[in-house]
Amino acid sequence: MFDMLTPLDRRGTDSTGTALYGTPGDDSYVVRVRMEANGDTPARVHEALAGAGAVTEESHTGGNLRARVTYSGDLGDLTDIVERVPDTEVFSIGRSMEIVKDVGDAADVERSAPYREFQGSHAIGHTRMATESLVDVAHSHPFWARPFPDISVVHNGHITNYHKLRRRLAEKGHRFATGNDSEAIAVYIADKLEEGNSLEDALRSSVHDLDGTFAYLISTPDGIGVARDRFALKPLIFAEDDEQVLIASEEIAVRRVAASPDLRPRELGAGEVRWWLR
Repeated sequence: MFDMLTPLDRRGTDSTGTALYGTPGDDSYVVRVRMEANGDTPARVHEALAGAGAVTEESHTGGNLRARVTYSGDLGDLTDIVERVPDTEVFSIGRSMEIVKDVGDAADVERSAPYREFQGSHAIGHTRMATESLVDVAHSHPFWARPFPDISVVHNGHITNYHKLRRRLAEKGHRFATGNDSEAIAVYIADKLEEGNSLEDALRSSVHDLDGTFAYLISTPDGIGVARDRFALKPLIFAEDDEQVLIASEEIAVRRVAASPDLRPRELGAGEVRWWLR
């Protein structure tokens, strides 16, 4: 993922992030938290997590904390428990998913929260040039579909019916950490999956329910789905063989990590969706 993100720095270096999917823990969650690194904040975050469940692993680099917690309650409640500590934001909670992100380019993020050695099954990533919302780590991609475990999204574009979509999801009890339209896509798909829809059905519904320009990737513990709006204004290509599935905005990212020079990228069509499950 790092090697795919590096050549895409020129698309924007406001922030960079990735959602990584490793081996799930049967009865535990991995919690990723951004926090104030100084003072007593790290100790207070630890205290909050330990009060919710058994903390079996914990480490932090600067303001990025990673902890594995044995927990059986509601993930929204666990998020609230941590974020009651001032100057904290929960990036992700999942049995297999870990979101790493920060302001700056891929190398900056690697220095602040190393992830190049992470071993897992799949990942999605994003480099951002902010066009509307703030340039800060909270508005960096990927977005976690809080409080659904292990669901994240990266998005290129603008959802013009965002306020209507968010209001409809909020009326169902869903919550949001930011005012970013990309976060609403993540919660929209998670809601569809919770209703019993397949990933394919959720992707197809999004093409009709989302207005505006978009090309997005949604990741779950089982795989990755992609969708593109009906006017295909935002780029999205993919290449696949028996060993790899590679998806990107530009071919240079695919070429950087393709195991075979014969792997031929193809552009996702207007209104097209695809998905790959493990």
